[in-house]
Amino acid sequence: MKNIIFTLIVFFMVAASSCKKLSSLPSDAISTETLVNTSEGLTNALNGAYALFKDHIEFNGQVDMNNMYLRQFYHLTDFASDDIVCGQVTTDPLYYSFSLDHSPAQANSRYYWYLSYKIITGVNTVIDAVEKSGKNDAATNQLLGECYFLRAFCHFNLVRLFGKPYTVDPNAPGIILRTNLSDPSKKARSTVKEVYDSVLADAEKAAGLMTRSRGVQYASQEAAWSLLARVNLYKEDNAKAIEYADKVINSGKFTLATKDTYPKLFANATSASETIFCIAFTVVDDYGKFGSIASMIYSDGNSGWGEEYASSSLRAAMSAHPEDVRWSYIVPLKDAGGVVQKKNGIEVYYISKFSFQDNLPNLSSPIMFRIAEMYLIRAEANAKAGATAAALDDVDLIRKNRGLEASLYNKVVPAGSTALDIVLAEKRIEMAFEGHRTYDVFRNKRSLNKAYWGYHLTGLKETDVDLSRTPAGYPNLSVPYTSPRIIYYLPVDETLSNPLATQNQ
Repeated sequence: MKNIIFTLIVFFMVAASSCKKLSSLPSDAISTETLVNTSEGLTNALNGAYALFKDHIEFNGQVDMNNMYLRQFYHLTDFASDDIVCGQVTTDPLYYSFSLDHSPAQANSRYYWYLSYKIITGVNTVIDAVEKSGKNDAATNQLLGECYFLRAFCHFNLVRLFGKPYTVDPNAPGIILRTNLSDPSKKARSTVKEVYDSVLADAEKAAGLMTRSRGVQYASQEAAWSLLARVNLYKEDNAKAIEYADKVINSGKFTLATKDTYPKLFANATSASETIFCIAFTVVDDYGKFGSIASMIYSDGNSGWGEEYASSSLRAAMSAHPEDVRWSYIVPLKDAGGVVQKKNGIEVYYISKFSFQDNLPNLSSPIMFRIAEMYLIRAEANAKAGATAAALDDVDLIRKNRGLEASLYNKVVPAGSTALDIVLAEKRIEMAFEGHRTYDVFRNKRSLNKAYWGYHLTGLKETDVDLSRTPAGYPNLSVPYTSPRIIYYLPVDETLSNPLATQNQ
């Protein structure tokens, strides 16, 4: 039988080189027979897919140390939000997320698209081989379920970046669904609704197949339920969102970090009580200043570039509660006199959520799902369903564990706010820098307020910065959910080689 190639032969790209495989065999050395008949073969092939989330993969004939799935994911999501401020103009394509000056040719979105489909085609290869084999023992089903989960996870992340929010227009163009190996290379985009339907179907199948656990660094039934809770929330199927959030919460496998343990949660992600699913990095994967997630948002002096910071907007949202333990991940750079330093006129407040695993400033195991999000999903769904007391109870449960025992809502919505306002405000602080903020704003048909000083303001000069007042007269100070730039252009590689893939406007 022909060897199964676990690398994506993308019709619009050059062939990619092999990557590190979590101690696995080279994927193109695994025959079909080995893959389906040995646990080792199947496990090695699947572990290769997990490695692609963190490895530097060849793209367009070269390996760029700045290219890594997770690094691009956080740049494309968080850097477009009001939680992170840009400390300077840069030629790095991450700048387009701040400025909204997107391009079909920008390197980071092209790489992210390419690598997402590389992962999807890899797991499709495993799914095809296993399902043709007819094997259905528990160990095989667990691994098969992980494949369905990863396919759903990647498709969902793609549609969030390249398709409009479901709540804005479910019939808008989404992304190209790749759910089998026989798909033609030239294929039209599915609608946002069709993508969501496929993601939900895959995640539900994954949850039914996965009955064993290989650890939080791999997908599990609870991870699939978490994805189902998130996706259903995004499409405002509140009952389903609550149902799946309940499944995760009631599993009893995860507990909220306390105010004492929360400061170490992210540095110890693989063993933390909140972690449902993370991408595990080890000291071998410490990329240092070049190519790590942390290096753009933190530096201990020379460990990173440290060019992006916690925004004044987020800090203002947190300012009423200096006792909030979540401040521990916002690290001001102070001089000997205790004065916060500035770079190009912008105050330097580093972000350390992706630092200090094994005490290394650029190492972490980024958490994709954690239990706090499940409480917040349930709270938002309840708020929208009119169950205000239940929504505020979940918010208060988080606040009790973040040092805010004296500042609970106790089932009462403050004057001038709604229950949804309260939930979204709490989620902004709790999930800051984890890739959620822009989606939470735009899918709820709200505008993103970017009227604060930073180099997302086109044409800003350091001499213009006046921290005593709010900036005015710059473009994109407010980004409405109707803006075409809340999503990215499809990569030029795709649209040039696939005329059926229509471009975003």
